[in-house]
Amino acid sequence: MQSRPTDKIVSLQNQRIKDLVRLRDRRERDKTGLFLIEGYRELKRALDAGREMSAIFYCSDLFLGSNELALLDKSGAELVSCSPEVFAKISYRDRPDGLLGVAPQRHLGLKDLKLPKNPFLVIAESIEKPGNLGTILRSCDAAGVDAVIVCDRTTDIHNPNVVRSSVGTLFTLPVLEADGNETLAFLKERGIPILAATPDAKLEYTKSDCTGAIAIAVGTEQLGLSETWMNQADAQVRIPMHGTADSLNVASATTLLLYEVIRQRDLLR
Repeated sequence: MQSRPTDKIVSLQNQRIKDLVRLRDRRERDKTGLFLIEGYRELKRALDAGREMSAIFYCSDLFLGSNELALLDKSGAELVSCSPEVFAKISYRDRPDGLLGVAPQRHLGLKDLKLPKNPFLVIAESIEKPGNLGTILRSCDAAGVDAVIVCDRTTDIHNPNVVRSSVGTLFTLPVLEADGNETLAFLKERGIPILAATPDAKLEYTKSDCTGAIAIAVGTEQLGLSETWMNQADAQVRIPMHGTADSLNVASATTLLLYEVIRQRDLLR
């Protein structure tokens, strides 16, 4: 390995281990500007995207394959070996694979967004659950979305569960943070239509024109999009519901809308 590992940490009372555990708390992440990236796939995607690591804590006894050492070698980070008991304490997973990185946070705004000719954007307004936000990011990566704009954030995009549920796609596409009104003005100035889903809409989502520039707006799990976004939307669509539930999970609904955009655009090719 290029970065010489420190002596193995075997004590659960080690101060560095205590500091790592505290990074699960948003206040500590905000204070330090650091966050956790656990798992081989997540770390690999972060490193492939050029993200720097302050340190990587690892436990070779928990490795699941043979590629972990190569990943550590290419990281350029300080490498800290841990006993299985210590790693179990710092891990936030049920089945850890022996890799956990500490990285500086990165915050992007609308000024950092470079738009292609027909932008395909997702607006995530005040998503509350980290797992939902991470799943939305994973679907956006799969659908080839150009950027995700997190508006009026409730969930910290650097929450460990956002990283985990996104499977590292937090690092593979631009994820921006912005005020809702600022984002609305940004979209209106550039003529990017806003598509909003609501159970009360008359138009089914497959009937809306999604072939050009588009910004799909999704809102909170309980209340959906705010009135501001609903009133400013260029089109309101509904997803048909044939059971007793009146709506889908926000991440599931977002995925359906994303792949409708892909379907319509593919028909033009």
